[in-house]
Amino acid sequence: MSSAVLTLGGVASAQKVVFEEYDLDNGLHVILHHDDSAPVVITSVMYHVGAKDENPDRTGFAHFFEHLLFEGTKNIERGEWFKIVTSNGGTNNANTSDDRTYYYEIFPSNNLELGLWMESERLMHPIINQIGVDTQNEVVKEEKRTSYDNRPYGNILAAVKENMFKNHPYRWTTIGSMEHIDAATLEEFQAFNKKFYLPNNAVLVVAGDFEKKQAKEWIQKYFGPIPKGEVVPKKSFLEEPITQTIKATYKDPNIQIPMLVASYRTPSMKSRDARVLDLISSYLSDGKSSRLYKKVVDDKKMALQIGAVGFSQEDYGMYIIYGLPMGNFTITDMLKEIDEEIAKIQTDLISEKDFQKLKNKFDNNFVNTNATIEGIANNLATYYLLYKDINLINTEIELYHSITREEIREVANKYLNPNQRLVLDYIPANPLD
Repeated sequence: MSSAVLTLGGVASAQKVVFEEYDLDNGLHVILHHDDSAPVVITSVMYHVGAKDENPDRTGFAHFFEHLLFEGTKNIERGEWFKIVTSNGGTNNANTSDDRTYYYEIFPSNNLELGLWMESERLMHPIINQIGVDTQNEVVKEEKRTSYDNRPYGNILAAVKENMFKNHPYRWTTIGSMEHIDAATLEEFQAFNKKFYLPNNAVLVVAGDFEKKQAKEWIQKYFGPIPKGEVVPKKSFLEEPITQTIKATYKDPNIQIPMLVASYRTPSMKSRDARVLDLISSYLSDGKSSRLYKKVVDDKKMALQIGAVGFSQEDYGMYIIYGLPMGNFTITDMLKEIDEEIAKIQTDLISEKDFQKLKNKFDNNFVNTNATIEGIANNLATYYLLYKDINLINTEIELYHSITREEIREVANKYLNPNQRLVLDYIPANPLD
């Protein structure tokens, strides 16, 4: 036991991420992390806006803006954004979730000023016009066709969310509805921008090889003049507990093998229970050495594959187990095996050996997520904006280490019962229907 503690101490000290944080007068939160191990610097901005901030009849706006805000600004001509980045040795990207939107550039360290200027331009002077909306409309439609509608099993998440949430905006997908985007006016897009893309609804992270005094001067120069906006308080949406099994069917024209999907609603990622569920998820279904894979795929040859996805989010999460039955085995057969494994966790303590293996895996994950400047920048922004505790970048592993085997049993009993889940029959669409 003492050696495990020593290992944790080594992980914690080796991974200590040092940062400085402060606010500009306009409410923009700034986080600086200096690391000169490579001559690169990342400038990133995370906005506290995601799919859950949309109107139910205008879904997909936050994701649409992930694309739209690359269209151009008052000082960056349309179509020039990516050219400027690549011609200066940089890369850039953006992504959207139900809770937030994230933009970043990675440049050689001598181009920090350029990165800061570009992100300030995106915030201060975006040009949102009809040609940009029309262009990105086609881009997003193609993404939806490729990643969702024409992809085998591409609409699992959409079907799960629609059935798991009745009140909360998590009930729609991040990419949203193309009908909603088509119906939206230019004025609606402009109003969405004014409402959410504000300095006091964002965090700026600068991480990598830079001179701190100079960075602060540039941050003040480019972001300081941006006016503060009025941040609308987040609405709370409560879901009634699931007390009896939700049964649903989804017909997918792109598949030939039915898929089992069982989904449990879980608490906010900020809660201790969510972290316990992370351990349970890893134990049951993470990789080929997990309980379910060994039993259902390797030993019993019941499935082509089995796995799980944990969706940890700001308000609620989901633990989704999926599997493809093989031969004469059915979805019902697989569900029985899953329930048996969950019942074991609910009844018996997992072994000390398995428990230690889990801890080692989470230590490894912790090291890996902070192994790159991109990972550190993303984590700093996320822990500040969504968890309201930036130092979790250094201490979250200690939370995982403080979880006991008894808590694992207790939390499995609290959330993973058959009457608390959705069972989705995800089946081939029959063209003869």
